[in-house]
Amino acid sequence: QRYPGITLNLHQGTPLQIAEMASRSVADLAIATEALELFDNLVMLPCYRWHRCMLVRQDHPLAQQSSVSLEDVARYPLITYVFGFTGRSQLDHAFERANLHPQIVLTAVDADVIKTYVRLGLGVGIVAKMAYDPVADHDLVAIDARDLFGASVTNIGLRRDMFIRGYLYDFIELFAPHLHRQQVDQAVALRDKRELEALFQDIELPVY
Repeated sequence: QRYPGITLNLHQGTPLQIAEMASRSVADLAIATEALELFDNLVMLPCYRWHRCMLVRQDHPLAQQSSVSLEDVARYPLITYVFGFTGRSQLDHAFERANLHPQIVLTAVDADVIKTYVRLGLGVGIVAKMAYDPVADHDLVAIDARDLFGASVTNIGLRRDMFIRGYLYDFIELFAPHLHRQQVDQAVALRDKRELEALFQDIELPVY
């Protein structure tokens, strides 16, 4: 209602594709969790932290355990995000550090596709915790995995040389309330990554 002439178009892609779209002005903003080194020419602003959960059918052995370890998880076929999407590298690093070799049998870009595979009994799904809906997904058991894989941070990026219109400021603040106009302008003005990190070091990001 505030911007009747503006439409919102979302384009999904790999980190490389997203970085290129933002760099070439095909997209105004980039939202990414993975491969932030590809976004060197963008100002990346931290938005929120998020954790993972494992989804299993109610008759799955993991659903009966009071606690679940990485070793337990590695015994079963896994279904998770395609590499490069939604914090996938964090998951891979956790298994590598534990010297475990998980059986990732299926991957998908979308959490709903992963949930469908889980319902078919094809394996244990590992998704962002916020992708689990207790009502819509009542037939699945969600197992908290924050202690197994740690948190990931999602960032929103924009070009340093772009003119930031009012609706972009409003969208950024709607997406991440701590990123108000003054905060965004300060971040864009900085040229050093360490200065950018210092700007946000005392801000407690929302956790999902």
